[in-house]
Amino acid sequence: MTITRALGDDFAAPPGDRYFEDYEAGAAYEYGHVHVDESDILEFARRFDPQPIHIDTGFAETGPFQGIIASGWHTGSIMMRLFAEHFLSSVASLASPGVDELRWPAPVRPGDELRMRVAIIEARPSRSKPDRGLVRTRVELLNQDDQIVLSVLPMNLVGRRPTVSGA
Repeated sequence: MTITRALGDDFAAPPGDRYFEDYEAGAAYEYGHVHVDESDILEFARRFDPQPIHIDTGFAETGPFQGIIASGWHTGSIMMRLFAEHFLSSVASLASPGVDELRWPAPVRPGDELRMRVAIIEARPSRSKPDRGLVRTRVELLNQDDQIVLSVLPMNLVGRRPTVSGA
């Protein structure tokens, strides 16, 4: 895996000290870059999405994309790695009830350099569990030509910062 970093503003708190209170609606961040090799595409597809368009170079050359492309699930896995490594809290991320609007508007090809853009759409305390909040984001994975290759709207449950009670 390529070593990635923030490409601009980042959270004040690192993932190991990040809680619900650190996620502010309207904030946006970018992280990257991940280089995608043909061998990575073939290896992932052979294991998890063995369609000819992803594993057979001869077939793929005659297909609609004129060559091998990454599985959408491979693209999603790259996004998830960046999301977990940079955006989610390593101490307060509780779970995700799901995602909405998963899209792959452009293919990922061998040699692409990908980066992730995350915008916080909503951050609100849970109505039923006061120890956590819900963070809804718009996540986009972009290639070196600024084409969006993945977009998704995840929801994450994030623990609130523990309070210290004094005696």
